[in-house]
Amino acid sequence: MAAPANKTIGDLSGKWVMNKSLSSDLDPGLKLQNISFLTRKLVTSVTLTLDVKQFSAPPSPPAEACAPAVIHIEIEQTGTGGIKGTSEKRCLDNVFRDHKDWLFGHVKGQTRWVSGDDIEDAFLKSGWIETEEEKKGPNGETHVLSYVESYTDGWTATQIWGFKILEGERRHVRNVVIAKGSERVEMQLVYDYLS
Repeated sequence: MAAPANKTIGDLSGKWVMNKSLSSDLDPGLKLQNISFLTRKLVTSVTLTLDVKQFSAPPSPPAEACAPAVIHIEIEQTGTGGIKGTSEKRCLDNVFRDHKDWLFGHVKGQTRWVSGDDIEDAFLKSGWIETEEEKKGPNGETHVLSYVESYTDGWTATQIWGFKILEGERRHVRNVVIAKGSERVEMQLVYDYLS
């Protein structure tokens, strides 16, 4: 289902479900991230639903609690049949924060607002809607950039979030590059709006 006009990078709150027919195969990226064969099969067999909450609040540690409020994006993932996915807690202040979960292990990540002109990688930059209606970041940005490094497995993951027109409809998309040494996997993840 197409994303309504009021759903922009400035307000992703709601339920989104992965559109598997428009999304890339996850297996090559998960393999590069050292995810076991059985876990990859489980993850790729389910359809993920994201419950997204986007709000303004003081930044998470290690930032000082008295620091000015920033935008947070918190996502709970659930697979078909109620299988628990990972939790994403992003604070859009570009500060590295540690995170541990059952799928990706011990990582550190940072998240910030970016405009299309800030994106250098050709794949990450490709295909976005860059109209005035999409400029909903605090300084008119059109995207969220998320960068994660694994402490234990040597990979990095860079994501750009935004909106694209796919099959004639406006959709929420993440362009993802997973890299490890000289290896690189490019993925496009597409989400349909539920409610």
